[in-house]
Amino acid sequence: MPKQILDVDGDWIARRPDVRPGGWAFQYANPHYPDVDDTAVVAMAMDRAQGSSAASDFRAPIARAREWIVGMQSKNGGWGAFDADNEYDYLNNIPFADHGALLDPPTEDVTARCVSMLAQLGETADNSDAVARAVDYLRRTQHAGGQLVRPLGHELHLRHLVGAVRAQRRRRRSWRRPKCRKAVAWLVAIQNADGGWGEDGASYKLDYRGYEPAPSTASQTAWALLGLMAAGEVDHPAVSARHRLSRHARKAATASGTSRATPRPASRACSTCATTAIAKFFPLWALARYRNLNNANARACAFGM
Repeated sequence: MPKQILDVDGDWIARRPDVRPGGWAFQYANPHYPDVDDTAVVAMAMDRAQGSSAASDFRAPIARAREWIVGMQSKNGGWGAFDADNEYDYLNNIPFADHGALLDPPTEDVTARCVSMLAQLGETADNSDAVARAVDYLRRTQHAGGQLVRPLGHELHLRHLVGAVRAQRRRRRSWRRPKCRKAVAWLVAIQNADGGWGEDGASYKLDYRGYEPAPSTASQTAWALLGLMAAGEVDHPAVSARHRLSRHARKAATASGTSRATPRPASRACSTCATTAIAKFFPLWALARYRNLNNANARACAFGM
């Protein structure tokens, strides 16, 4: 397992010279490019494992991860994956930038995952400036149709927004708040007739004009299901009726079912969307979440992810 990076000032130091290293990299060994996305997930996993055995004291690495992630927050309240305030959009218009992947601007999915981590650590919009700014960013960037991230593609996990809103007001059922209901309505509205979800890679084009429908895939169906279940919709007909959950998710979660892969983005030079594991991992996660929620007293997820 890659180690936490504590002694290498990576390229991110150009914008955040006073922030100490404290993240993890996506790759096995790449100390110059840790990313807040993976760091947040590792910190959440450590927090949940905290105290499970005499040797599991993760307080120091969790604190260092939190310090680095908060230090990497952009001025607008959001987070990019590797950098801060990397929003020079004009660079995407130079001749050799037609793939549109020169930048690392703040995005809703990475931001909400960071907020989910902070919320899990006990921070709210009332006691954390970082959370308050991030939740405000998510409010501002939600599309009029209800979607939070464009496209459905790699990470439209409504569960991240639920975690973010839960961070703002833990006293209320966050999935009942208007922003979450609007996102739920959008997901339900774009469900395919066969019970699954799909979106074409054309949604990644720079001149985004909205959702691009496509045949259902196991991975995109799983993403939508995870979002709906995070929003307390485990009993919604879109999730549970007939074969909604099983037709696509179970097919990919079994050894013999490969299903269609997630479509490759049309205008991104690098993406994990097309990796083989995604068509297996996320459906299995969705099925396990569905089973656990149906077998438990609670009908909503305990965490943002």
